[in-house]
Amino acid sequence: ILEDCGYEPGFLIGGVPQNFGVSARLGNSPFFVVEADEYDSAFFDKRSKFVHYQPRTLVINNLEFDHADIFDDLKAIQRQFNHVIRTVPGQGKIIWPSASNAVREVIDMGCWSEQETFNLMAGSPGWYSELLSEDGHRFELFFDGESQGVLDWSLIGQHNVENATMAIAAARHVGVKPAAAIEALTRFAPPKRRMELIGTVNDIAVYDDFAHHPTAIATTLQGCRAKVGEGRILVVLEPRSNTMKRGVHKDTLAGSMALADAAYLYQADNIDWDVEAAMAKAELPVTVLYQIDELVSRVATDARPGDTIIVMSNGGFGGLHGKLLHKLELKLKR
Repeated sequence: ILEDCGYEPGFLIGGVPQNFGVSARLGNSPFFVVEADEYDSAFFDKRSKFVHYQPRTLVINNLEFDHADIFDDLKAIQRQFNHVIRTVPGQGKIIWPSASNAVREVIDMGCWSEQETFNLMAGSPGWYSELLSEDGHRFELFFDGESQGVLDWSLIGQHNVENATMAIAAARHVGVKPAAAIEALTRFAPPKRRMELIGTVNDIAVYDDFAHHPTAIATTLQGCRAKVGEGRILVVLEPRSNTMKRGVHKDTLAGSMALADAAYLYQADNIDWDVEAAMAKAELPVTVLYQIDELVSRVATDARPGDTIIVMSNGGFGGLHGKLLHKLELKLKR
């Protein structure tokens, strides 16, 4: 939004934004955008990264338990969020989702900055987005009950609607009118590995997605299901994050995939919990495999024209994406 509106911001982003092609630059203005989280700064500095940034505009999208290798529980993460809130000046602004009890608890721990909220109820003070399409690619944005315009873009899912709304709110604090921000987002290209279409073979679409937390998995599938309707969705998942490998989310993982038609999970040697046992009561068919090549072969065998395959991992997944496309092409030639 800032770039499109002529602000020439600097930025540091944990991914590759396709509008820029690089994940960081200094910029040519006083404005700098940082994608930050609560992960620790370094082996010698266990404070969360974001306490160092001293933002004037702070957007909190969500707050859940993660990074089990660093934090003991949710309260430990909330304490770090409250630390960053206290670094925002009195004339700064904090934008947060009113439906999140975890974030509200952090705000209640002490906040002396200006606030705006994203809300799920129409007519609420602050920001609200009304879906005009089931998959979320078109929605109307409201602030304090007044329409700010309609965004029609390429992204799908409620999580992207909320991300867009929060970004528009943050840009407004800088001085960008919401109508200009909405217009800018029609030219937005999502970052790499966020429901990125990497290939289509015989009408089988293969997507790469960074989702590795049950909430992210569920929201990604919600958007995809709204897009494909009755079409089949196959999930190929690598439990790879430190939290996943420890089994912290093993009891909620199956439920997060409920909107898919089938799931294929990879149990690597460094996963110390029984993935197959954890999936025993899943509402969808789940296949657990222990070798990447076997996983590729099974998915390619089961896939049929019209399917959507979503590969979910926060790592390289042993080159599975390319291997799967190659296998599907070989299958087509037979």
